[in-house]
Amino acid sequence: MRIVIAGGHGQIALRLERLLAARGDEAVGIIRNAQQSQELADIGAEPAVLDLESASVEEVAEVLRGADAAVFAAGAGPNSGISRKDTVDRAAAVLFADAAEAAGVRRYVIVSSMGADASHAGDEVFDVYLRAKGSADADVRSRAALDWTILRPGMLTNDAGTGQILLAASTGRGPVPRDDVAATILELLDTPATAGLTLEVISGNTPVTVAVKHVAGN
Repeated sequence: MRIVIAGGHGQIALRLERLLAARGDEAVGIIRNAQQSQELADIGAEPAVLDLESASVEEVAEVLRGADAAVFAAGAGPNSGISRKDTVDRAAAVLFADAAEAAGVRRYVIVSSMGADASHAGDEVFDVYLRAKGSADADVRSRAALDWTILRPGMLTNDAGTGQILLAASTGRGPVPRDDVAATILELLDTPATAGLTLEVISGNTPVTVAVKHVAGN
């Protein structure tokens, strides 16, 4: 498969790119900073330098053409201000979905956040972030041209992955290693029957493959 990943230098994206490359798939990571290109190349991914805050739909679609799936794993980051929560966490996700449609790429996985809600109340930066993520999720859900899956991880950690998760429409709060989130995304990409699902993921006691098959009804 050829998978294009927005936010290609992010912590989850790098893990996903390694997994894809290790099994012989083509991973294309969209990055804003050209200086990160070598790091992607070193793990077997193809860098595509593009700023999703300023790129046109057609520019992004050009990267996506011929791909089997698109993964939105970009984020403004914990130290960013309110304005970038909108331009990255919402607008860039919408742009990426527009570009996927324009390129004819149906499979679209978006990494969201537990608690994402377009109507979330509050004026703190994290409140704005949850509204931005919720708005992006709502936009993606409205698109009949995309076979979308929304994944909402719990509290992300850099602990070594266990390969054991809890995956459901609602899991309750809990931590989850980024390793296991990346492994879950990979399994979602391999499981078309998860299209149309919004899922939460935290650490649990079920192997990733089994957990994904269960939510897909297999």
